Amino acid sequence: MGGERQRARPSSGSDRIGSGRIGLDRSRSARPAGALAGAGRQSELEMVDHLANTEINSQRIAAVENCFGASGQPLALPGRVLLGEGILTKECRKKPKPRIFFLFNDILVYGSIIINKRKYNSQHIIPLEDVTLETLPDTLQMKNRWMIKTSKKSFVVSAASLTERKEWISHLEECIKHLLTKTGRQPCREHAAPWIPDKATDICMRCTHTKFSTLTRRHHCRKCGFVVCADCSRHRFLMPRLSPKPLRVCNLCYRQLLAEEKKGAEVDQGQAEPIRSAIQGYEPSSGDDSDKSDEDKAEQWPADTEFYTSEVSWSSFHS
Repeated sequence: MGGERQRARPSSGSDRIGSGRIGLDRSRSARPAGALAGAGRQSELEMVDHLANTEINSQRIAAVENCFGASGQPLALPGRVLLGEGILTKECRKKPKPRIFFLFNDILVYGSIIINKRKYNSQHIIPLEDVTLETLPDTLQMKNRWMIKTSKKSFVVSAASLTERKEWISHLEECIKHLLTKTGRQPCREHAAPWIPDKATDICMRCTHTKFSTLTRRHHCRKCGFVVCADCSRHRFLMPRLSPKPLRVCNLCYRQLLAEEKKGAEVDQGQAEPIRSAIQGYEPSSGDDSDKSDEDKAEQWPADTEFYTSEVSWSSFHS
């Protein structure tokens, strides 16, 4: 974090997105979040038409692929356009953590940041057709929050400023609207529950008397997202929308799921299938974004106060 930022060369996207300085540099073809506020921002459809099949778009996508390396999926497809990118704080199971996000016209990609090596890992790809958004109030730890909800995974993210949150939500909603109109699909109405962070409670949220410790582990119900003890989550249930394997659920959700199954109200898989086939080879991430895969270096990431008060733009959108 200590060095000065270098000016990005317009001919190369890799210098900017792979910079050791997390705050995004500018090029003639990129703008910081909010730069066009009140000045008639280009619609996503116009941006896609303008950038599709251009050299600079191909370079940007190739640079993202290079940063993820062999651990990431290939991202270049005919007609795919990288519309924006930036750093958001993601509410993970253990604590909020910085994540790099890339907005394409059909998918949202994010991953963990390895700063000093100019690399990202733990790549997640979410088809935008499966996404709905919900703004959330601030907490003591996170400001400018909103939830990204999908049928397989839902999670909370935080932008460095209200302006950046508005930009992200605006771009996302316009992309989603365009895709749904193009495909004729309806917005997804069933969403995976976001996991409540471990530190949110010291006791089981179901029995309310088991206290967590080094020996008494926390578990998460995959249906409601509650933090529960082992005794309150002994059952597993097959929820095809979330995973092909039975998942841990709390006792209350297990009884509810059994009752629904008996009534013939099993979760309809018909809506999930088109999403998998529409995005070649990709599915929304169903795994927990845990601390185990992290290679982030905390000393190179600014404190929360710097992230929320710094004048550096942490997101930018292309035009």
